[in-house]
Amino acid sequence: MSEFTTLMARDGHEFSAWLAAPAGKPRGAVVVIQEIFGVNVHIRAIADSFAAEGYVAIAPALFDRVHRGIELGYTPETMKEGIGYVMQLKPEKTLLDLAASIAVVKHAGRVGVVGFCWGGKMAYLSGCELPVACGVAYYGGGIAQELNKTPNCPMLYHFGGKDTHIPQSDVEQIRAADQRGTFYVYPDADHGFNCDMRGSFNAAAAQLARQRTLAFLAQHLRGEAAKPQA
Repeated sequence: MSEFTTLMARDGHEFSAWLAAPAGKPRGAVVVIQEIFGVNVHIRAIADSFAAEGYVAIAPALFDRVHRGIELGYTPETMKEGIGYVMQLKPEKTLLDLAASIAVVKHAGRVGVVGFCWGGKMAYLSGCELPVACGVAYYGGGIAQELNKTPNCPMLYHFGGKDTHIPQSDVEQIRAADQRGTFYVYPDADHGFNCDMRGSFNAAAAQLARQRTLAFLAQHLRGEAAKPQA
């Protein structure tokens, strides 16, 4: 079952979140952190997919602090629009919304965060500042500018080898800063390779990254032994 629900952050801000529950007993929880396109059909589908794996999944509408109900498609125009919304947000306020989301789902067990694009950066900051067991950052833009902070939990990073938004020099800086992090670069993948609604979708890279993400979550949220990863 999946539906929108209303949450309140510590500063009194009310916002919506897509909440997806597993069919059986939860194995833990995952906070899905949106791209610059809002909690659109793609982000909701990701949350649903984690619920299908046994996790309570929640995707907070972080743009609600700017304007409620923002769901964007994938065009140059909507990309500019989404960047404009991000520029109006203060990271400390976004972290309040993420903290509230964590609090709502922690009854399910250990909580991990999985973020995409801008959400990847917020997953990194969550790992530094919030009570999460692990974090996953898919092509997290802007992480290299946050390296004065280091994560307090295990982190998994996915980057595209053809991603001009995140140069390999940034990846190496992040690798040097988070020496216990797990890093994967997909040589033929571009920015946004996980999203099947974008022209940059790379099915092979997306499938492999998902397998690695699920194994990482199983290890750190459910205590399963680490599996060898290619």
